[in-house]
Amino acid sequence: MSVKALNQYLEFLKIAGVQDIFIKSIPIDQEFADNDLLESKKLLLQELSEKYADCQKCELHQGRIKLVYGQGNADAKLMVIGEAPGAEENKSGQAFVGKAGQLLDRQLKAINLTREEIYIANIVKCRPPGNRDPHPVEMEACMPYLQEQIEIIQPQIFLFLGRIAAQALLNTTTSLGRLRLTAHILNGIPAYVTYHPAAVLRFSEYRKPTWEDLQKVRDQYFMLPSKQR
Repeated sequence: MSVKALNQYLEFLKIAGVQDIFIKSIPIDQEFADNDLLESKKLLLQELSEKYADCQKCELHQGRIKLVYGQGNADAKLMVIGEAPGAEENKSGQAFVGKAGQLLDRQLKAINLTREEIYIANIVKCRPPGNRDPHPVEMEACMPYLQEQIEIIQPQIFLFLGRIAAQALLNTTTSLGRLRLTAHILNGIPAYVTYHPAAVLRFSEYRKPTWEDLQKVRDQYFMLPSKQR
C-alpha cells in the first residue's frame, strides 16, 4: 500500500468513527516510501519551475530566454549554490552548462560525486546583463525561490560557489578568502565556501585552495548518514 493510499484509509476509518487502532509490528516497505517521497519532490520542483517561468519581479526578466531554476537530485544530501546564470545557461535553462559548468563536473568527479547525486541552483534565476554581479534587489526578489528549493530538498550540506553567493547567503561582507577557511551554518546545515569555477578558469592560483575546499566537502559528505524519512 502506498503512503497516499494508507493516509486515505486512515481518514476513512476516522470518518467511520474508529478512534483507536491496535496492530502488531508490521515491516514497512521503506524503499517504496522513499521512492514515493522522491517522486513527490521531483514533481513539486518541476511545478514551481513552470510557475516561475514568466517571473517579472525584477528587471532581469527583460533579458531572459529561459528561467534557470535549478536541477539535480530532488532529495540530494549536497546542494551547490552559485550566484547567477550565464549566457549558455540562459539559452538552455540549465545551471552550470558552460565552461564553468564543465569544470564543476570535473571537480565533482574528483571528489567522487556526479550531478545526478547533488542539486545545483543559483541565487538569481535569470542572467544579469553582461554577466554583471546581481544587484541586491534582484537577489532579494529571487531568494524566496531558493528558500523553497532548500525546504523541499532538505540538504544536509551546502557548497557556495563564489563571493556573491557566499556573502548573500551568510549575510556578511567578509571576504571569500576568509569565508572559505571555516565551515558555516545556514538553517542549521553545514555550509562550505569556495571559488566560483569561472574564477578558477581565469586565475590558476585558485586551483589549489579550491581543491582544499572540495576535500573538506568530500570528507563531510561521506560521513553523512542516510536521510531519515
